[in-house]
This record gives sequence, structure tokens and C-alpha cells, in this order.
Amino acid sequence: MTALGVDQIYIDRLSGKNTNRPELQSMLDFVRQGDTVVVESISRFARNTRDLLELVEKLSAKGVEFVSQKESIDTSTPTGKFMLTVFGAVAELEREYILQRQREGIDIAKTNGVYKGRKPIEPPGFSQVVARWRQGEITAAAAMKQLGMSKATFYRKLKQADWK
Repeated sequence: MTALGVDQIYIDRLSGKNTNRPELQSMLDFVRQGDTVVVESISRFARNTRDLLELVEKLSAKGVEFVSQKESIDTSTPTGKFMLTVFGAVAELEREYILQRQREGIDIAKTNGVYKGRKPIEPPGFSQVVARWRQGEITAAAAMKQLGMSKATFYRKLKQADWK
């Protein structure tokens, strides 16, 4: 990026699956007319066509060009704008395939008894704190605070303990 003469570098550590990313928002606030946004790859910028086109439209409205190095797309040309749409659709399709394969893998693992979900967490001292609460020594709120649990988790754990 330095070789390209880039003044400001923004690095997102979050997935490109949506536009709710702090670094992306900072970059959108920073850019001015005449700037060019350079990204490594479209899939790192946005994962669905709608978000990609909306982001590029926001940049365009500010007079900012968009360049993707991997796909060699430059929105300052009509061909670049067309290719942006095509590659955006391909990136979205790729993400959908990944999610579909993940769901299929989880279903197969569940069928084979390999995937059972998250193991329940038994907080240390749960039974002692609940015993104190049932004897009236502490309030439910105090018990929840000691255990570091939300109200819903506390009462759900109580139900589970009563069924055992």
C-alpha cells in the first residue's frame, strides 16, 4: 500500500459479512472528493452484492474512486463498474456456499452423534449459593451476582438442577 502512495491505511479485523465495522466507518468518514479507496480484495470489503454496491455508491457520492487490487477493478471506468457488480455477486455466492457446507457438516455431525452442541457450564459453588438462597440467607439478586449469571440463566439452571 505504501508503494501505491496510500496516505491512510485502515485494517479491519472483523468479517466483511456486514458493514458494521469500526475501521470501515472510520474510512468512510475520512475520505474526501478526489480520494481513491484501495482494497486488497472485494471479499475483504463486502461479502454481499447489495452492501458492496451501497458502499461504492457512498464513495461515489463523495467523489471517491474504488480500486480492488486482486480483481483489478477500478470504478473510474464503465468496465470497472460492471466488473465490480460481477465480482461482488461471485463473492456473495462464495459466502453462501461456505455457509451451506457448514450447515450440512453440522447436520451430518449431529446425525453421527459427534456434534452435541455446547457443553453446559456448571459455575463453581452453584449448589452452595442456591442452598443459601433457598434458606433465605441471601436474595436471588445476590445469588446471581455471586455466580456472575443473568436472571434468565440463574432460573434456567435452577430448573435444570431441580429435574436432576
